[in-house]
Amino acid sequence: MAHDPLYGQHSLGDIAPKLAELTDQTLFGDIWQRPGLTPRERSLITVSALVALYRIEQLPFHLRRARDNGIDRDTLAEVITHLAFYAGWPCAVSAVSVLRTVDGDNTP
Repeated sequence: MAHDPLYGQHSLGDIAPKLAELTDQTLFGDIWQRPGLTPRERSLITVSALVALYRIEQLPFHLRRARDNGIDRDTLAEVITHLAFYAGWPCAVSAVSVLRTVDGDNTP
């Protein structure tokens, strides 16, 4: 999944054009491109924050992006396991379910 430079426009632009613009230009066009962290590191941070804050709706996109940024399923599962002790069991169990779906594994 190569990053769509107009992701915000395509997913938000019809209802929230300014949010779409900020998503494309500021979030993904500036913040994600800064040299201080690698894309892999940014993905680990983002996935961790989404799991910890129970932002399940945003998680599939960022799990796929993390995979594109070189983070394998086992590493993501380990991150989620670690977060169970800091963010809570329900957050971690829900994140595993999302990871399973993203990977096309529908086994419970």
